[in-house]
Amino acid sequence: MADAQLDEYRQSIDNIDAALIFMLAERFKVTQAVGRYKATHALPPADPSREAAQIARLRQLAQSAKLDPDFSEKFLRFIIDEVIRHHEHVRDTVG
Repeated sequence: MADAQLDEYRQSIDNIDAALIFMLAERFKVTQAVGRYKATHALPPADPSREAAQIARLRQLAQSAKLDPDFSEKFLRFIIDEVIRHHEHVRDTVG
């Protein structure tokens, strides 16, 4: 027996998940361009001060949104680490 309320919740979750995937895809398109820029201008793949500022900013946003700041930091750190990995790969293929 289907539960209409549960189905509605699940449909919303599915929509949000799809939006997250598309947003991450757009973010990575931009960070790939940043990686190419850094590689062609001999800039390091990582920028620890920028990363720290971003983490602090997103922790504050998470707190405002009533989302666990530790979770948001772990999520962002995962994304940052992946971006740096891509930047290193681009640097190694360009240089």
